[in-house]
Amino acid sequence: MPPATPASRSSAPPPSCALVTEPSRSQLPSGLLVDLYELTMGESYVAEGIEEREATFSLFFRTLPQGWGYALAAGLEDALRYLEGLRFSDDDLEFLDGSGLFGERFLERLREFRFRGGVRALPEGTAVFPNEPLLEVTGPLLEAQIVETMVLNEIHLQTLIASKAARSVDVAGGRTLVDFALRRTHGGEAGLKVARASYLAGFDSTSNVLAGRLYGIPIAGTMAHSYVEAFGDELESFRAFARSYPDTTILLVDTYDTLEGARRAAVVAGELAEAGHRLRGVRLDSGDLLELSKGVRAILDEAGFQDAVVFASGGLDEIGIAQLLAAGAPIGGFGVGSKMGVAADSPFLDVAYKLVELDGRPVLKLSEGKATLPGRKQVWRVRRDGTAEHDVLGLDGAGVAGEPLLREVMRDGRATWVESLDEIRDRARRERESLPAGVRALDASAYEVRVDPELERLRTRLAAQVRR
Repeated sequence: MPPATPASRSSAPPPSCALVTEPSRSQLPSGLLVDLYELTMGESYVAEGIEEREATFSLFFRTLPQGWGYALAAGLEDALRYLEGLRFSDDDLEFLDGSGLFGERFLERLREFRFRGGVRALPEGTAVFPNEPLLEVTGPLLEAQIVETMVLNEIHLQTLIASKAARSVDVAGGRTLVDFALRRTHGGEAGLKVARASYLAGFDSTSNVLAGRLYGIPIAGTMAHSYVEAFGDELESFRAFARSYPDTTILLVDTYDTLEGARRAAVVAGELAEAGHRLRGVRLDSGDLLELSKGVRAILDEAGFQDAVVFASGGLDEIGIAQLLAAGAPIGGFGVGSKMGVAADSPFLDVAYKLVELDGRPVLKLSEGKATLPGRKQVWRVRRDGTAEHDVLGLDGAGVAGEPLLREVMRDGRATWVESLDEIRDRARRERESLPAGVRALDASAYEVRVDPELERLRTRLAAQVRR
């Protein structure tokens, strides 16, 4: 992958990056990309004549993974695009008809299906905490029910990955971070969303070239061990790559012997300098990264190449990065791949999409461990001197002091909220920086979310009514 200009956030350059054109989007999925129960409930709603009743569903997560202090909302752009484009094709309807589960009246309703509702949501990049709605969908009961699975899917994956990536950003201290996750994400589409979510959270670039094209993310890469092996001679392989990219080369030095590889990289750095160019750095991908980074740094410094960065990759996430930096590893940038791309330590959030209001009547669920809060809601963030102090979760329209976070993003089935990825990324930075230090720590302290007394009284009253 060709190297290019460094990212602006860090003095340590990424292996490469190049801005490319804005997106050509992939086609929307079939209307059948739903869970069956959404359709069987829809069949019954239509049969009972209640499919047009106005319903509000709230999407939230119940808990954070152990040690996490916050999450970053993400995936809204894709969720809104899904809602705008959801249709059932003739082939979809033929398949449903052949299942024997659905009547003609329901199938005809699907033939004309369009989502006509509205959405209020946290803008992407907003810090979010348990039980706070990431979004609320309001529309005809049938429509708001059928979109459940894919709205959950779009919001869940990107929120999970953005939150995991943000933890690496929190501990990296401004050092370069590159998304290396594509080869081990759970499919190519997931790899694209991982690249977007990690960049949103503060990563500098991605190795995923298509993500660069679709989202305008800087692309980055160095070389593989196979490149070195293809030449047979490590020094000659380094020279060959440097001839192609004389000012942007980062050499992978651990194919055979890491310290000897660093010495050969220093030779190439000297040859580049004599020709008026410079070696950008070297990459370590295996072994004891702490000791090897110290040894490699000493070799480069002794040869006079103090500005050549030591870049590390290989099984890293926020835990590994924090441990290396705490031990004094002289590493200027990190490639973060598998553990972030699949959120290895916590591969899911306990995300739910629950009915909270029907025809203006608040409703709730009392299931043990899965109880819900009734009614349409708002989240207010209370800040002191620029630092988030606590949130208040209450009924929409309640007179709570603080900054309201949920905003209208869709009306009558059309998106009303459009942002660039750079705007979202900037919000994510501001949000992270506004959180208390303890909430951003690896073993984080809890952030306070208060339930407004009016909402608490409504929950108590409805629960008593249901139990009676």
